[in-house]
Amino acid sequence: MAEPNAPEETPPAPEEDLSKAVARKESRKLKARSREPRGVWFGLGMFGLIGWSVALPALAGVALGAWIDRTWPSRYSWTLMLLLGGIILGSLNAWHWVTQERKKIEKDQ
Repeated sequence: MAEPNAPEETPPAPEEDLSKAVARKESRKLKARSREPRGVWFGLGMFGLIGWSVALPALAGVALGAWIDRTWPSRYSWTLMLLLGGIILGSLNAWHWVTQERKKIEKDQ
């Protein structure tokens, strides 16, 4: 229920909605044209960057785990545990970077 003293809101005219939508899209298009273009190489570079952010912690975990297994043998495989830990750590790192890039894109829009 509406309050008795509250002013009634009238919905905007369809033409007004259309003009605002067109203005917003045009502004976004002009902003995109003013930025330097990000081509295929940029995309491939991002794939590589994300790949290395997962691969390096995994490889470091394998190296450290293999050293621990050689130095102090036990019934648990430190190599496998630290490989899994490196993959998890690298995946969280990659997820963080992708989230930051997504926020930048949303901010520009």
